[in-house]
Amino acid sequence: MLITQDNLTIRSAEVRDAQILTDWWNDGAVMAHAGFPNGLGQTVEETLRQIKRNETHLSQRCIIEIDGKPAGEMSFGLLDGGAAEIGIKICDPACQNHGYGTKLLRMLIDYLFYDPQLNAAFPVQKIILDTNLKNTRAQHVYEKLGFTRLRVNIHAWQDQLGEWQDSVDYEMTRDCCGN
Repeated sequence: MLITQDNLTIRSAEVRDAQILTDWWNDGAVMAHAGFPNGLGQTVEETLRQIKRNETHLSQRCIIEIDGKPAGEMSFGLLDGGAAEIGIKICDPACQNHGYGTKLLRMLIDYLFYDPQLNAAFPVQKIILDTNLKNTRAQHVYEKLGFTRLRVNIHAWQDQLGEWQDSVDYEMTRDCCGN
């Protein structure tokens, strides 16, 4: 998969990306919002196995590039019932708070809803995602893009430190996207 717009690129993760993904996933500052304030403690070999799953095309781990440099990751998984579940993480702090997340999500949404090849094989009717209730910055972006808040899940999961975390579920349907 390869999507480009201006200085932004979303591309399928490749073997050459294993080290940077592993570094991000093992960085507690990057992973704290996902409930891993100590990082994942993952090996490069484990990351390589995850990257190799991209070959199925039912799910994709993607690298975000800004100005040609890796700056974060995105993912999507195609689910039963015409749904796609997505995620995004801008991992480079220097690239946060510049509006890139909104633009990158719009690029992925357009791909999932309107790419002819993808939709010939798997017509995506809705996109779902969730985020930590404390991640108000992400919630603002999702709602600005047109996602509908479905529910708040109290005590949805425990982080590595044993603290309960709440989450918010969102959904966007193809008909609300207006393309």
